[in-house]
Amino acid sequence: MTKICRGLLLIILSFAIRSPILADDGLLGQAFEQRQSGVQIQGEGEVIRLLSDDTKGSRHQRFILRLASGQTLLVAHNIDLAPRIADLKVGDSVGFFGEYEWNERGSVIHWTHHDPRGLHPAGWLSHGGRKYH
Repeated sequence: MTKICRGLLLIILSFAIRSPILADDGLLGQAFEQRQSGVQIQGEGEVIRLLSDDTKGSRHQRFILRLASGQTLLVAHNIDLAPRIADLKVGDSVGFFGEYEWNERGSVIHWTHHDPRGLHPAGWLSHGGRKYH
């Protein structure tokens, strides 16, 4: 079985059993290169830019992470369902578990919160020793 197939199998199994996987930048890079979406993935990055909240529909705290690989990732964290990360600054480290969606500019992680209906795996963000979900 190839490395790509093993990685995709881990992602699929993780989603099916609703438990987080340990991911590395390689899996995120593969998801980006293969233009995948709807993939549950876990990782960590450094905040390189704070963006204004998205207030259309459900409100989302937004910021951009740079992963160790150099890939960037927009985080869209629903603050109607989970607490905002307080005191977030450029240079901070943020861990995440959520749903990856591909786009040409570096992609996005969302569903970083619980699902009130219980139909979607619960995601989270971690910052400063605290989990936000």
